[in-house]
Amino acid sequence: MADRQAMDEVVRFTSDLIRIDTTNRGGGDCQERPAAEYAAEQLAGIGLEPTLLERTRGRTNVVARIEGTEPSADALLVHGHLDVVPAEARDWSVHPFSGEIRDGVVWGRGAVDMKNMDAMILAVVRAWARQGIRPRRDLVIAFTADEEASAEDGSGFLADEHVALFEGCTEGISESGAFTFHDGEGRQIYPIAAGERGTGWLRLTARGRAGHGSKVNRENAVTRLAAAVARIGAHEWPLRLTPTVRAALTELAALYGIDPDFDDVDGLLEKLGPAARLVEATVRNSANPTMLEAGYKLNVIPGEAVAHVDGRYLPGGEDEFRTTLDLLTGPDVDWEYAHREVALQAPVDSPTYARMRAAVEEFAPEGHVVPYCMSGGTDAKQFSRLGITGYGFAPLRLPEGFDYQALFHGVEERVPVEALHFGVRVLDRFLRTA
Repeated sequence: MADRQAMDEVVRFTSDLIRIDTTNRGGGDCQERPAAEYAAEQLAGIGLEPTLLERTRGRTNVVARIEGTEPSADALLVHGHLDVVPAEARDWSVHPFSGEIRDGVVWGRGAVDMKNMDAMILAVVRAWARQGIRPRRDLVIAFTADEEASAEDGSGFLADEHVALFEGCTEGISESGAFTFHDGEGRQIYPIAAGERGTGWLRLTARGRAGHGSKVNRENAVTRLAAAVARIGAHEWPLRLTPTVRAALTELAALYGIDPDFDDVDGLLEKLGPAARLVEATVRNSANPTMLEAGYKLNVIPGEAVAHVDGRYLPGGEDEFRTTLDLLTGPDVDWEYAHREVALQAPVDSPTYARMRAAVEEFAPEGHVVPYCMSGGTDAKQFSRLGITGYGFAPLRLPEGFDYQALFHGVEERVPVEALHFGVRVLDRFLRTA
């Protein structure tokens, strides 16, 4: 069992890491090195030999290996990212980089995404060192840069240029799974991620004839772009059920005593009530326009207009995604990937998934564990290049009314101290047996 010191350390580490501002604005504007040095110091303090690696100055990653008791067993990757998305202090009641601990809650950017998990990993492995515990199989601990942008300086760099550090790893765990989802009817659901939609961030470019704003112009780039963006925003994507999502719907239907009618998935989602939020974003591909750029003066029609679209596609759904975008953009608008990453799927009948389920159920016997697919993506995409199957498993027991998913990239990001304690206990239990 994790000791009292581990419970104190997980809170302190979370707060300390939040105070280290690792805001990633994209385009290389981030410095993870201070946080990486902090994590490496905690690992070195228990006799491990962390390696610090950079593709770009200041964009630092940390990797360390803990040897297991069964050298022939496959290794497990345990990873978390050190960067966070921007936060505007004026929008918060507590400064987002204060790491303030108030009324049993740790506040700040990264409290749930994902310096809490980084802190849990550090607290668990340090507790093991004090108690002389070794895991069954080798664990590779990785803290990465750049997850909140392209991952080129983080997991992508590690997967492409430092393959040897991950030798023997066949599975990995990271963020966005095993948290409490309250359904509003007294049920506590713990979704464990066993898949991710692929990432297709798009740049759309419309070209036309530049001219005076008072003249007739049948080749207006802004008009062409606006029409394409409107078509994309209004498009109804067809239903596509992956094995992970089908398993999620099957288990949720059983929990609610509902017949899982896969011929009417939208109807099934309606019957699931609030629990449908765990699934509804992953039964289809999606494409949401997010940014527009055009023009330089009000009375000048520009010759070019640009839009950006956040596209996501299911495992096996990229061909349909591409074909549909070709149709929706039409002949007057070109599109290209600004960033592309694969969709992922992990088995829900594996021994590793069963051990994650058992670890949660031991400390939350009132909970109902179900698989789910993430609507977004994580560093597991890049590590999949090494043949590593990824799961989302960052356990937290949360009180009712605490909207965990809404706090990802949101204001007032925070995590209860008791949730961190639960996470340490569950992570400790799982990693010992994994």
